[in-house]
This record gives sequence, C-alpha cells and structure tokens, in this order.
Amino acid sequence: MDQRLSRAVRRIGAGLGLTLALVAGALAPAAAEAGAAGTATAARTEEDTVRIMPLGDSITGSPGCWRALLWADLMEAGHTDADFVGTRPGDGCGFEYDGDNEGHGGFLVTDVADRGLLVDWLARTEPDVVLMHFGTNDVWSGVPAETVLDAYSVLVAQMRDQNPRMRVLVAQIIPMDPARSCAGCGRGVEDLNAAIPAWAAGESTAESPVTVVDQWTGFDTGTDTYDGVHPSGSGDRRIADRWLESLLPLFS
Repeated sequence: MDQRLSRAVRRIGAGLGLTLALVAGALAPAAAEAGAAGTATAARTEEDTVRIMPLGDSITGSPGCWRALLWADLMEAGHTDADFVGTRPGDGCGFEYDGDNEGHGGFLVTDVADRGLLVDWLARTEPDVVLMHFGTNDVWSGVPAETVLDAYSVLVAQMRDQNPRMRVLVAQIIPMDPARSCAGCGRGVEDLNAAIPAWAAGESTAESPVTVVDQWTGFDTGTDTYDGVHPSGSGDRRIADRWLESLLPLFS
C-alpha cells in the first residue's frame, strides 16, 4: 500500500511538473513579446520627444514667462512630446510648466561665445531645437552688430557639433526704449535686426536650417515692457505667439 501510494505521488508530481513546464513555455513568448513592446514604446517615446532649448539673457530667463505661455500653447495644441531643456530651472509664472531654460540674466552673447559656455550647456541637455533671443546686453554695451553676428556663428557651429541636425530659431530681438535704457540702444537693436536675415541665410543648411523669427515688428516698448527692456504680460504673450508660429511646423 505504501509503495502504491508512493508511485501515485510520483506520477502526480511528474504530471504537475509537466503541466507547469507547458504553462511556462506558453507564457514565455508572451512575456518576451510584452517586454519587447514595452521597450519599443519607451524607445519611441524618447525618440519622438522634441527637446527645445530657450537660449538668451534675462528676457528669456528672468522670469521669461513667455516660455510658460509657449509651453501651455504647445500642450493645448496636443504637442505633449515637447520638452523644454536647459541647465537653469524656471521661475514662477502663475502655473506649472516645463521651466528648464538657458536664459542667463546679464550675459552677453559675445561673452558666451568667447568663453565657450554653450558647449557644456548643450552636452548636458542635448536639444533638438534652439530658440535664441540673444544680444540685448551686447547692444547696451555698444557691441557692433557685426561682432554680435560673429558670436551667433560661433554658437551655431557649437550647436551643430553637438547635433548636426539642430534646428535653430533666431529672434530679431525686441526693441529697447532709449529713454529707459541707453541713448544708442534703440538704433543698436535696429541695426542688429536688419543684419540678421542675411546672416541667417548664409548660415542655414538643408540639414540644419536657421530660421529668423521677427520678435521686433509690432512690439511696443510703452505697453509690452515694464521697464523699456523686459517684457510685460502683453509682451510675453507677443513673444510666445511669434515663437509658436515658427515651432509648430517642426512637429508636423
């Protein structure tokens, strides 16, 4: 009796072992397929993200609430794959948004180019697109437009070293009120902005286009700035709208 019981137990155990093996074998391909699908989804999500670096001075970063408005506009348009990047965190703009940026108050674009500061910022953030509104402090410091454009060229070369397919959106910068900035600031901005389109045409390539975004036309320093230089609420709205027009085609 004991022997018969022992043999029965062994037969049941063998049967259970076979059943478990068959179940495991059936589940393994499904698990592998699910794992592969999950990996592919993660890869697609990462690949499809558009990494956007807002680059400039205090007009971009202090607080630069046009970035918050632009991010909200992109989300509302369904472009949840937009990811603002930069080594600086965002400032408060009244609602939650993706605040990462490279807006450095008081910086001159010529100094950033001379010191190679952008190289590290690019390496740490790996953008696909750069929105550059830069040169206000250079104009205030009396730096000639040609020298500012030379600095732009250095930055564009550094961007392409990091990403040969970089999309570069360069602003014709917002005006400054000479009565509340410097006597030559108004004319200095006009001279720089007038020279930007020809410079951009010379720098642009099929692989890495440089697009000019007109932030100057229609911008009123009396109502769109709070101090003759930095954008007010209406100024932030204008800046965001102009960037949005040029950004949307990059998502199609």
